[in-house]
Amino acid sequence: MMSAPPTFPPYPIRGVRVLHQRQNCAPHFAAVTVDFEPAAEGFRFEVAEGLTVEYEPAGDLPCFFDAVAAGIMEQLSLPEHGVVTATKVVLRQARAETFGSHELAFKIAGYLAARKALERTAAPRV
Repeated sequence: MMSAPPTFPPYPIRGVRVLHQRQNCAPHFAAVTVDFEPAAEGFRFEVAEGLTVEYEPAGDLPCFFDAVAAGIMEQLSLPEHGVVTATKVVLRQARAETFGSHELAFKIAGYLAARKALERTAAPRV
């Protein structure tokens, strides 16, 4: 009898911080803090109420936030993790800079945040 793969996350994982920064001719900058919470099923992404980010043009921010969600979802969907995604992700903090912040930088930050959260669940809880 095969057991069902575990759901992710098995418990709330709060304050996952990522700074994705690369300095070269195509710079990247994205800083995010996210919480992962168990959900009944599927994947849900929310931006915390009242989250403000000083960045111009402010119209780019929703695209950055969508990119964080896409990066997280992409990482959690990799078959080698062997988990069923049942999570609510809440973006608590974000930082962007005029030079270097773009959708790809935020997608990578989301990917790295999901990887960190997965590593936390793999480590024994103290």
